[in-house]
Amino acid sequence: MRFDDDAELDTSEVRDVRGNRVPGGGATVGGGIVGLIALVLGVLFGVGPEQLGLSAGDEDRAASASSAARVERTCRTGADANTRDDCRIVAVVNSLQDYWRAEYARRGGRYGDARTVMFTGRVSTACGSATSAVGPFYCPGDRRVYLDLGFFDELRTTFGATGGPFAQAYVVAHEYGHHVQNQTGTLARARDGRAGAASQSVRVELQADCYAGVWAHHATSAPDAKTGRPLLTRLTEADIREGLDAAAAVGDDRGQERLQGRVTHETWTHGSAAQRRQWFRTGFETGDMARCDTFR
Repeated sequence: MRFDDDAELDTSEVRDVRGNRVPGGGATVGGGIVGLIALVLGVLFGVGPEQLGLSAGDEDRAASASSAARVERTCRTGADANTRDDCRIVAVVNSLQDYWRAEYARRGGRYGDARTVMFTGRVSTACGSATSAVGPFYCPGDRRVYLDLGFFDELRTTFGATGGPFAQAYVVAHEYGHHVQNQTGTLARARDGRAGAASQSVRVELQADCYAGVWAHHATSAPDAKTGRPLLTRLTEADIREGLDAAAAVGDDRGQERLQGRVTHETWTHGSAAQRRQWFRTGFETGDMARCDTFR
């Protein structure tokens, strides 16, 4: 996975509040078994803190200018994205939004941008206050993706994924899949409170995996908004294997086997390892979001 060294990154699409203390807010999860449960639920993607019932809402407050400007100072070009994790996230967000803007325009619609917020420890959102234990999530209330970069270590150590740059890209692309669902209206289907292998929640998560694959299919050909050249210049089969491995690692069955020693299909919320791989692969091989109808 490689970005155009000379491409100019758009850091306005990422807000960096790492290291900032979030003032105010209600109770949120901490460490111990409660934090582990939150990690298992949230890390399987797409579950905001309000849906977990773990926190009280409060508005996101402005971060200090010095921290907010960190990625602006260090993430200037594609060359930076090829060497730094935080800059890679900026480049992935840029690529994702370039693609979805173009796809919506092709279909006669308008894509509404979603910023990514990089934080450490704790963050306040329109969906409530959350700790890093919740894992990456998309908040439809403020249309933002929230990510603690430390999650990528958890992906390897807790969930057994091999990791790698495209595994990181897959995580972000999945969350932007939820943003697309929020705009199409399908995200709301996961809010019926039901679980199980055939639940709406599972179907929503698998569709987000498929949308991540659709982006990956087009990523090396989608033109950058500023240069007209693709921001992502190389994506190999090994990269795709990283994404598939990450998708499988956070399957409900693998998580349950690891934590409780058995699989309970009736409590699934995100789908099996095989399903997650299958739907990411469907999106990647077809490049067609119409083929991502997991509700049929």
